[in-house]
Amino acid sequence: MLGILVRRFMEVVMFVLTVTFISFLFVRLAPGDPVLSILQVEDVSVTTEQVNELREELGFDEPLLVQYGHWFIGFIQLDFGRSYLTNQPVLKMIVSGLPATLELAIGGLLVMLIIALPLGSLAALYRGSWLDQLSRGVSLLGAAIPSFWLGLLLIDLVAVRLGALPTMGRDGVTSMILPSLTLGLAITSVYVRLLRSSLIDSLSQDFIRAARSRGISEMRIFFGHAFRYSLPPVITVFGVSLGSLIGGVVVIEVIFAYPGIGKMVVDSIRSRDYPVIQGYLLIMAIIVFMVNSTVDLSYRYLNPELRLKERNRRKWS
Repeated sequence: MLGILVRRFMEVVMFVLTVTFISFLFVRLAPGDPVLSILQVEDVSVTTEQVNELREELGFDEPLLVQYGHWFIGFIQLDFGRSYLTNQPVLKMIVSGLPATLELAIGGLLVMLIIALPLGSLAALYRGSWLDQLSRGVSLLGAAIPSFWLGLLLIDLVAVRLGALPTMGRDGVTSMILPSLTLGLAITSVYVRLLRSSLIDSLSQDFIRAARSRGISEMRIFFGHAFRYSLPPVITVFGVSLGSLIGGVVVIEVIFAYPGIGKMVVDSIRSRDYPVIQGYLLIMAIIVFMVNSTVDLSYRYLNPELRLKERNRRKWS
């Protein structure tokens, strides 16, 4: 157990060092000058001396490794710096916008689960039927339609023509429906087909035939054995595709003017607000790492074979 904990700790340390340095380097190499954005040279006339003074004040005259060292020391102290434009602490800005982003992410996942679980399950149980054909149609449409176009289409049909739901802002549950629906429909197609194929493979296993031979009901076989056995591939894909989900949330927040960290970081990219961009990339990387670690740990519960292999390994070691 001690060896596992030490290995996990070293993985976390290497992950943080790699992600922070690479993201720091890429952000600094991006085109544009944050100093000019701060001084707003398009509206106000500034001198070269003023530009150089601000660049020196922000530390841009120092070598890149020195800048990274200063930022990393602040990160260890949970100080992500301050926004160049608003002068607010970056961590405070991210914490204030994170609940809105999590709302959309959870709402999109709920929509996906409501559609993908029954549709994928029914398609596996009734292969070749109209339900199976319906699942293929939903998967095809979901894969073919870009999320931003689907969002604009829902705005036009539901909000503009019918006037049923708001299109912008964050004002109660009703303002979450359209963005959550857009995000959920965009990711549903992958999981419908994956769950169908995984369930078909699960239902053809020997232990399912053995359960049927013992007279166990089909409902208990499906939910107690086959469905659970089919979940690891689905959870694996979810861990891998989490980055796409986060990117989808960013797009949806911009389309629906939802005040989350996705919209905040898009505005920061336009203005070259390095501390906000850096803080966002790090927080999202940590979230993805934590979810993938949770996925790895969940295998021991969902897949009895792994627990049996570990038990035998401890027995013979």
